[in-house]
Amino acid sequence: MILEDEYKQRRDKLFSKLKQNSLSIVFSAEYKVRSNDTEFPYRQNSNFYYLSGFEEDKSCLVFLKKGKKTQTLLFVAKKDKMQELWSGKRLGVQKAKKQFLVDEVYEYSELNTHLKKYMEHVDEIYYDFALDYSKIKLLKRYAKNVSSFQNIALLIQKSRLIKSDGEIALIKKAIEITTQAHHRAIYKAKELEYEYELQAEIEYVFKKNGAYSDAYTSIVASGDNANTLHYIKNDKKLQKKALILIDAGCEYNYYASDITRSIPKSGKFTSAQKELYEMVLAVELKIISMVQPGIKRSKLQKKAVKLLTQGMIDLKILKTSLKKAIKKELYKKYYPHGIGHWMGLDVHDEAPYKTKKGKEIPLQAGMVLTIEPGIYLPKDDKKIPKKYRGIGIRIEDDILVTQKGYENLSASIAKSVQEIESLSCKSMSSL
Repeated sequence: MILEDEYKQRRDKLFSKLKQNSLSIVFSAEYKVRSNDTEFPYRQNSNFYYLSGFEEDKSCLVFLKKGKKTQTLLFVAKKDKMQELWSGKRLGVQKAKKQFLVDEVYEYSELNTHLKKYMEHVDEIYYDFALDYSKIKLLKRYAKNVSSFQNIALLIQKSRLIKSDGEIALIKKAIEITTQAHHRAIYKAKELEYEYELQAEIEYVFKKNGAYSDAYTSIVASGDNANTLHYIKNDKKLQKKALILIDAGCEYNYYASDITRSIPKSGKFTSAQKELYEMVLAVELKIISMVQPGIKRSKLQKKAVKLLTQGMIDLKILKTSLKKAIKKELYKKYYPHGIGHWMGLDVHDEAPYKTKKGKEIPLQAGMVLTIEPGIYLPKDDKKIPKKYRGIGIRIEDDILVTQKGYENLSASIAKSVQEIESLSCKSMSSL
């Protein structure tokens, strides 16, 4: 749980980055229509939540900075008994004043009046450039004397790079739930018939343990389906002798997990599957071992490319020299993606990889990222040795950068060939 004091500290940190005589605004998310009068499940805007911890729509934060004086205003939806009958209770102005450490709280319907009042006396406006056009139009209507506009999202996202102890605890909880889900999948795979049945088993564990939802659409890809990197149909039969690539994580109190495992439906790897799997696993373990403060993701990527490419050469998947394969990027046909990404409030956390000047940001203690090498060998590629065709493997863990190196937050999820095969044979009561 993250306390209100921490949200205030985040807002104070943001104030320190804002220019004098400025107004900044961060809006909540809006409901998205699914069809007619039904909507998709609501999920708060990550930047707004990062600064407030407030989950309601029709709300926003306004920051005023003039000289040494700073003010934080929170706008919330008004109490409306009829609306609450349909959509649930609202916090309202009075309770919001008691709950949040802000200077003033107003009804959201008063926002225009306040914007008109304050924008007459500011030089800079900060807002999220990704706002919908109607909100941008509203802001610029009152910004007659404003000299420049800045993207506040970039400032917030930079702050999100370093996770607090509270954030790390929530990520660990999400991973704890995801561990149970992946272990259930390893056990259940041999008795199920369709990909979607295995997806249901995974997401049952998410919901049963209090996760709001999956952190992204789960991938359950049997056999050659694993060679479609973002395969989410999950509607095909589980092939008896095939590997199943499962990329699934949950969201717990807004914080994500992101885990991939590649498992045999039968419970036992074939010799060809084992050769490929252990090659990818060796690469993953090596890259994880390199994580420490000061190292750059580009160095991790370069090393992963070198190791995976050499592995493909050793297995006769690539029939050329290491130097030529890397120079001509021949490996990209079978390993087309990066080694990992930031993770936090979003599964692909909206935080920068480079500074404003274009320099790569090195890893620092408190950052959380994924490490996920893979190899994807399409069934119809005749250049690949026949025994490897139709196999796709990715192994992914969530890594915390620490002062002295790293902590693999998902280390307890079965990963070695022996662990996976052993877990597949265990009784359900032990999971």
